[in-house]
Amino acid sequence: MANRIEKDTMGTVEVPEGAYYGAQTQRAINNFPISGLKPHRALVRATIRIKKCAAQANMTTGRLDRELGEAIVKAADEALSGALADQFVVDPFQAGAGTSHNMNVNEVLANRANEILGGKLGEYGRVNANDHVNMAQSTNDVFPTAMRLAALELAQELDGELRHLSEALSRKGMEFDHILKSGRTHLQDAVPIRLGQEFSAWGIAVENNRAGIERAFPGLRELGIGGTAVGTGLNAEEAFIDLIVEGLARETGEELTRGESLVERMQNMDPFVALSSSVKGAAVNVIKLANDLRLLSSGPRTGLAEINLPAMQPGSSIMPGKVNPVLPEVTNMVCFQVMGCDLTVSLAAQAGQLELNVMMPVIAFNTLFSMEIFKNCLHQLTTLCITGISANEERCRSYLDQSVGLATVLAPSIGYAAAAEVAKESAKTGNSIRQVILERGILTEEELEEVLSPYPLTTPGVHGKE
Repeated sequence: MANRIEKDTMGTVEVPEGAYYGAQTQRAINNFPISGLKPHRALVRATIRIKKCAAQANMTTGRLDRELGEAIVKAADEALSGALADQFVVDPFQAGAGTSHNMNVNEVLANRANEILGGKLGEYGRVNANDHVNMAQSTNDVFPTAMRLAALELAQELDGELRHLSEALSRKGMEFDHILKSGRTHLQDAVPIRLGQEFSAWGIAVENNRAGIERAFPGLRELGIGGTAVGTGLNAEEAFIDLIVEGLARETGEELTRGESLVERMQNMDPFVALSSSVKGAAVNVIKLANDLRLLSSGPRTGLAEINLPAMQPGSSIMPGKVNPVLPEVTNMVCFQVMGCDLTVSLAAQAGQLELNVMMPVIAFNTLFSMEIFKNCLHQLTTLCITGISANEERCRSYLDQSVGLATVLAPSIGYAAAAEVAKESAKTGNSIRQVILERGILTEEELEEVLSPYPLTTPGVHGKE
């Protein structure tokens, strides 16, 4: 591939002839071949939007020549449409604070703007990456602002998938509300519960997690853009700060505000700690859900088999006919990864010093990556698994009849000790609690059926006692 020679403050660099990025991006490519990954699409979009709104604000204040500014805006709009997507190439694991990412975007937009004005790639005679695209900005206020905008975008996509999961579980709760089964605590027989109550409870837990994630949004909407290098706003006019915040609000549709202290917005990563922690909390509950689905669907002959998960693919290369709970399994793996990402965010957030946290790139990567894989996994879990679950009513009824937990129903009328004797006889003889109750004459068949009525048995109240 033919190269062109570009020059920066450190000397000359060979850059691929057709690349829209420049010398500083190429240095980052050479220095950081770490993960083989590219920056997250949402982070790229957010950074481009900042550059677009900065150009518009600088034209409004009169600091940026309108012809140059309009070319930058046009280049930004093209990039937002995806036209230059392959030009944003800096590894997420890069130099501290995100300077390489910021310069990658600056260089791509500068080169395209120069091209729009009739210039050639690598010749910055009209539009300069630092002087014009980065005007009134610093990596130190651009990158955390881009992080906030990208996190808001991904968090709202995740919020939508959590809502769909919660709704799907609630619908299953209604569908299965008539099915009485044995509850289990300590993985041992417990008092009866309706299968629908289990699904409804999972739905409520997910809905509560949604609310927790949404509580992180206000902190993300408070921006530090305009703080430039250390939050003092050096080289950025007061009007520019208000204009760029207003422009970003229009561009994103978010209710964005200027931070009360731009210095504080630059120093602290607590909005990302709060968001990441809330996402982790949701993952913890979803792990519980996935594990419960695996337990309740275990079998089909030697497990609980109270519910059936949709069959997705063959489950074994050696055992014909085996089908595994693949969606709950991948869900567990994704949630474990989300929890690991949260630990990285916490460690990186506390690693900031004085006026800047240079660990922002790894915070951005883990925050966005965790939400990306989590939302995608939840979509698959909801659409391919939850919506297709069916119940084995006969198996649920059979376990209930055999469960020693039924003895608890008798306790209010015959006392704890006598009820325990019924449970022990059931365990010793193998006869069901129902059989022991009838054989001992504790209740008639009609009385027993009334006691085991699903709704009275699984709602507050004392049953079996006048």
